[in-house]
Amino acid sequence: MPKRVDHDVRRAEIAEALVRVAGRRGLHAVGMREVAAEAGVSLRLVQYYFETKEKLLLHGLRQLVDGFGVRVAARVRAAGEGAGPRATVEALLKAALPTDEESRTFHLLHTSYAVLAVTDEALAAQPYLKNPDAAEDVLTGLLQQAYDAQLTRADLDPRLEAVSLLAMSAGLGTSVLVGQRTPQSAVAVLDHHLDRIFPAGRPAC
Repeated sequence: MPKRVDHDVRRAEIAEALVRVAGRRGLHAVGMREVAAEAGVSLRLVQYYFETKEKLLLHGLRQLVDGFGVRVAARVRAAGEGAGPRATVEALLKAALPTDEESRTFHLLHTSYAVLAVTDEALAAQPYLKNPDAAEDVLTGLLQQAYDAQLTRADLDPRLEAVSLLAMSAGLGTSVLVGQRTPQSAVAVLDHHLDRIFPAGRPAC
């Protein structure tokens, strides 16, 4: 009796191979042949599941985003029940900083995809680049909840602050990747700005 193949598992294995190769060599250097070799499957099989390199990249990056969500949830749980909105905001921002191999790969590939899409129409046409908008919406909602509960500065603009924090987190992550600063110093910068947003009391301005 022929062995049944779980196609979702096989797709996930190929996408994980993509992430491993891209983490070592950079997203720009990844081809379907290299991914097939890393996954231990034929090039024909990779093409069967994904058809094009763009679709393979999209699937792999979506898998990375799913892993990012798992890390955020784990950080929120670690903060304990009743930790409040600041703990969730911290979890979202700090999980994206390249402080370990997994988060380093996430930041490297996420940033590389955005840069490559500037000049690659096929990549730009994929829906992956809408993810930053989703993160902005989530962070804005968290800050709005905190504002309504009088846990933030009275003059807080949740949307503007969300944009600022995400841009800061992305810039700090890149500075860690290139060795400009340590992960610890990047975390300290984020903490400084979160202390400004979430003061002990709620000043009028």
